[in-house]
Amino acid sequence: MSQQWNADRTAMPYAARRNHWNNHVERHGFAVPDRPAFRFQGRTTTWAQLAERVRALADAMSRRGVSAGDRVAVLTGNRPEFMETVLAANRLGAIAVPVNFRLTGPEAAYILENSGARLLVVDDVTAAVGRDAVTLASEPLPVVVVDGPGWSGTERYESLMTESGPPAAPVDVPEDTPALIVYTSGTTGRPKGAVLTHQNLQGQALTIIRAFQLTGEGEVNLVAAPMFHIGAIGSIVPLILIGGTLVVLPSGAFDAGQVLGLLERERITSVFLVPTQWQALCTDPSVADRDLSALHVTSWGAAPASDTLLRRMAEVFPGALNVAVFGQTEMSPVTCVLEGRDALRKLGSVGRLVPTVAARVVDGEMNDVPPGTVGEIVYRGPTLMAGYWRNPDATAEAFAGGWFHSGDLVRVDEEGFVHVVDRAKDMIISGGENVYCAEVENVLEGHPAIREVSVVGRPHPKWGETPVAVVALHDPAASLDIEELRSWAARFLARYKLPTDVILTDALPRNASGKVVKDQLRQRVGQAPPA
Repeated sequence: MSQQWNADRTAMPYAARRNHWNNHVERHGFAVPDRPAFRFQGRTTTWAQLAERVRALADAMSRRGVSAGDRVAVLTGNRPEFMETVLAANRLGAIAVPVNFRLTGPEAAYILENSGARLLVVDDVTAAVGRDAVTLASEPLPVVVVDGPGWSGTERYESLMTESGPPAAPVDVPEDTPALIVYTSGTTGRPKGAVLTHQNLQGQALTIIRAFQLTGEGEVNLVAAPMFHIGAIGSIVPLILIGGTLVVLPSGAFDAGQVLGLLERERITSVFLVPTQWQALCTDPSVADRDLSALHVTSWGAAPASDTLLRRMAEVFPGALNVAVFGQTEMSPVTCVLEGRDALRKLGSVGRLVPTVAARVVDGEMNDVPPGTVGEIVYRGPTLMAGYWRNPDATAEAFAGGWFHSGDLVRVDEEGFVHVVDRAKDMIISGGENVYCAEVENVLEGHPAIREVSVVGRPHPKWGETPVAVVALHDPAASLDIEELRSWAARFLARYKLPTDVILTDALPRNASGKVVKDQLRQRVGQAPPA
């Protein structure tokens, strides 16, 4: 029997046993065809409709030359078509590349070039950035536009759904096949593409199902985070696995009343928001009159929450499980979870490690440090990325010593709670967005008046931190206005990366090796009033 089993297993790929989100979409489309998969601005897409649309879009992509291993970039706001594009690409064995819609044309162009995208999908909101990016790319790139007129040479998204032609040949997609390349900026100033496999996403799904205590098909998740973020994708994949419903919040300015209305009307059971958004919900005048009894998971992360906010959340949502999540793109992303029962007594902690992740806290020689001692947290596990796209040096550096180096300096207390004390990778978290100082510095150094510049974070009551530029000018007698600097830099940087203040200095403080002493700058910047 065992010999026959081994022979059969060698002879057949057993594609039916594959465990990834397209298989789950097909399963739900067959088993519960009329159950809602997505709801968006009053429009419902059932599981059967989603399965059919993904098949149709994949067939159309195949007819345009997209095949296994190719990359399909998606630059849209929050909408079901974002996930349809991702799923259709993956159905062909291709790799989806989410692009941050807040980027400028040059920033988006770099991602298209580096990923080697074969197709770009944009929508009416992102078409201008997409057009700029494609214009700057060295090779022509086919563009498909959702809900917009597009421009010469582009195609309409819905036209691809209804066109006739031969279907794509079935493709076997093993679990270790790359599903996504998610770009995350690094200290070199150039974004790095974290390659996430279907196995990574399945591990993330199990992490969230356990942390949020998701019980099954009755779950309704509000996708409020930008869908290009791994945080949003990480909350989508468990709902696809269990067959719940995803209600998509359109991109745009956060409106507390609108969100509360969605929570009530759609009977949302779980949602992730950053602390500033939770603060807005808790202080909205209408919150006391809402029926929010369906909500049983209130999740937050990306920035610390105050004890005042946590107590207020407990009052406003008394029946909900309050869960904080922590992680990074390369880990798909969640590595630590802080439960509500521990949030106040462990204020400032990011929680305990999740069961799907192994971690150590080490010194510079990869020796374990004692509990309570600061060191870098390094990871292993099924959610860990395959590596950085087309960047073997960065991959080798990140995996040095056989563990993934997070760049986070932490200490672990006697109960196993992780406390982040600094970031080895010089990074500012502003409103839940990562801002890397080196990237901003590289741009500002191109300003004709600037001789040298260093960027550090300043605490901000609303955004957590914002970037501040400390600048030495070529002409010490000259001046540089913050609005002028922001206007100039806005051509190259997304708005959330722009400095909110500029401080002039004769020269940047440097140590004996010539490196800028940022601690001195932080002390100086922290004493100045926010602009």
